[in-house]
Amino acid sequence: MEPSLSTALVDFIREQSGVSSSETIAAHTRLQDDLGVYGDDANDLLLAYAKTFHVDVTQFPAADYFDGEGLDVLAWFRPVKPQRKELTVGHLQRGIEAQRLDETITQGA
Repeated sequence: MEPSLSTALVDFIREQSGVSSSETIAAHTRLQDDLGVYGDDANDLLLAYAKTFHVDVTQFPAADYFDGEGLDVLAWFRPVKPQRKELTVGHLQRGIEAQRLDETITQGA
């Protein structure tokens, strides 16, 4: 575990994502690609994160960061797949520090 990540956040991520204690969670760990969090599970995690750490997530565009549930039938007809943004554990830590999670946190603006 990196010093910049709080133990409470890492424990929360493990509990919410079902990741075992033997797997490393670092600031660069991506919620969807590395931990397999997407769809309704991602929404549930974000709501629990907001409540647990008192973070305002009302301006966070979750659909830009996580794939939805099931098969995306429309993807077959889209000429270009929209680029999904990445949400990392480090972003969540910065959100706790700022008491908000939005694109100024995730995109460094």
